[in-house]
Amino acid sequence: QIQLVESGGGLVQTGESLRLSCASSTNILSFNIMRWYRAAPGNQRDFVASLSGFGRSQIADFVKGRFTVSRDTSNNTLFLQMDYLKPEDTAVYYCMGVLKGRSYEHWGQGTQVTVSS
Repeated sequence: QIQLVESGGGLVQTGESLRLSCASSTNILSFNIMRWYRAAPGNQRDFVASLSGFGRSQIADFVKGRFTVSRDTSNNTLFLQMDYLKPEDTAVYYCMGVLKGRSYEHWGQGTQVTVSS
């Protein structure tokens, strides 16, 4: 069974940085697409960033210029680098992946990010 495990969340102050990790139990290049989502309390999950199997990235407009997505294929890990964090970035951040040729979405358990003002 494929597992995605997020880590790296925590409590930071406005303007600080965090790097989230999403460790995959399978070869990360097996995924057609991997995405980061976030859910603030009482809100639905919003798309934050994605990285395709070919290495093409997309970033949501509301974090563009502050967040970047990358991966380490040798360690099967997806990253989300978050800079210049704001209180409105406070949310649970989730990693999701879809294997090549499949449609099932594999989700991690989420990691909490809290940004104090």
